[in-house]
Amino acid sequence: MVGSLPFHEKTLALASSLFYWTSTKMTVEGVNPKAYPLAGAQLTITIMDLVQQAANYKQLKKGANEATKTLNRGISEFVVMAADAEPLEILLHLPLLAEDKNVPYVFVPSKQALGRACGVTRPVIACSVTSNEGSQLKSQIQQLKEAIEKLLI
Repeated sequence: MVGSLPFHEKTLALASSLFYWTSTKMTVEGVNPKAYPLAGAQLTITIMDLVQQAANYKQLKKGANEATKTLNRGISEFVVMAADAEPLEILLHLPLLAEDKNVPYVFVPSKQALGRACGVTRPVIACSVTSNEGSQLKSQIQQLKEAIEKLLI
């Protein structure tokens, strides 16, 4: 359904599915307390929108292994992880590595929604938005990095 819609309508469809997920599953089951900092509903939508744009501009690496590689190479702008990864420990090395490299990181509630934002049909438990010198996303990435850093304080 989402694949055939224009970009703006895809974002709205993604946002509505996130609001549904946040209002039902997150409050009923709760989130693993190890998933810190967890983005709120509005910040999650902003993150997913930028992840979707980064995927279109080829500035996105999907998966915990590729996110680790971008952190080690120093090309990661920020890292997004799914709070519902099972078990969560498979990606808990990323916050440690991100802190060592001074890269902001954030958890979002749904791996399925993160996968959709990354442009794949499978769930994605982690992704990294990478830097690119002449990128049109530079200002948006900078604004989002500041918002994520506020969560960490």
